[in-house]
Amino acid sequence: MIKADATFLGHSTVLIEIGNARILTDPVLIDRVTILRRAVGTLPADLYRDIDAVVISHLHLDHLDVASLRLLGTDVQLIVPRGSGRLLERSGFRNVVELPRGKSIVVDGVNVTATHAVHSGFRPPFGPNAEALGFVFEEGGESVYFAGDTDMFDEMADLEGVDLALLPVWGWGPRLGPGHMDPQRAADALRVLKPRLAVPIHWGTLWPIGMGRVTPDRLEQPPLEFAKAASERAENCQVIVVAPGTTVPIPR
Repeated sequence: MIKADATFLGHSTVLIEIGNARILTDPVLIDRVTILRRAVGTLPADLYRDIDAVVISHLHLDHLDVASLRLLGTDVQLIVPRGSGRLLERSGFRNVVELPRGKSIVVDGVNVTATHAVHSGFRPPFGPNAEALGFVFEEGGESVYFAGDTDMFDEMADLEGVDLALLPVWGWGPRLGPGHMDPQRAADALRVLKPRLAVPIHWGTLWPIGMGRVTPDRLEQPPLEFAKAASERAENCQVIVVAPGTTVPIPR
């Protein structure tokens, strides 16, 4: 049985508690980022206290939010893509580790490995340009895969058999650009990954101001479409859909 807990805080932000470590992915903890507004309730601060490490999948503004990182303190350990360390050090963070694809670091007994991702790593509007990553967390023979933002890729087959897959199924607007998975594509990824459990992320949280009135279904439907497609394409995988701010009820 997997020993990890995962709390979906919204968009691509997940609190992963595995072994003795509390690891936060792509923290967006505030209610507004540029033109995007949080479409669900404000996060309680106790959900992101005592964080041992933060992983950043790529430099887009809805994944690397400096204001949110400052809520965690400038001494928090940041594990970031190659090419992004200097940006964060200039922003005052003192414990930054660049982790290239395929390399690992140990955080409180948890092995953290950077994986491939198919997504732009450019930081708008002026850069820098860095790798885009996913991450695998392993402890005690159990594993969690956080895909970040990505389309499917050939090396995904190397991750077959992870216990829990956190997969993006949408984004922050009515359409998806390149380097993303829609619900059906994410369900296809389950065929390759063959996880025991899957949780859809990257949906239902950040939305352009006023856009929810135009396409409200894209805020709510993607995870349900993913679960339906997964039941048809990856019947041995249990999909758990939870609202932002909810701990995934992983059976022990």
